[in-house]
Amino acid sequence: MRALDPVEKEFLKSKPPKFDVGDTVDVHVRIVEGDKERIQIFSGIVIAKRHQGLSETFTVRRIVQGEGVERIFPLHSPRIATVEVKKKGRVRRAKLHYLRGRTGRATKVEERIGAELESPEPSSAEPQPPPAGAPTGASA
Repeated sequence: MRALDPVEKEFLKSKPPKFDVGDTVDVHVRIVEGDKERIQIFSGIVIAKRHQGLSETFTVRRIVQGEGVERIFPLHSPRIATVEVKKKGRVRRAKLHYLRGRTGRATKVEERIGAELESPEPSSAEPQPPPAGAPTGASA
């Protein structure tokens, strides 16, 4: 345990967003301009995550007008409103820096088949009754 852990604990988000490297995400960032505040969305692929308590960060990359743009976001920053996972990616590396040298379709990440995005409502564990007129499986 580090000496700063008890001090940092009060600034950590209680429920940090769940996503992995290779996922396509929309990061909703609060931008303050004068006395107004607005939300700006940065969409892209998560190419790296760095874990270390309060200073945990993730890097998102996207292509804008043929030029690669990367932003590093602190995960526990109050400026990050939400991180919305659009697509789960299947990758075999912890860092995807090799995407920097690629262009076009070569920058695509394979989608994870069968991966479900987190739904806002938890599904009920109760079994649903079969529809009327459906065979019951027990034959006499």
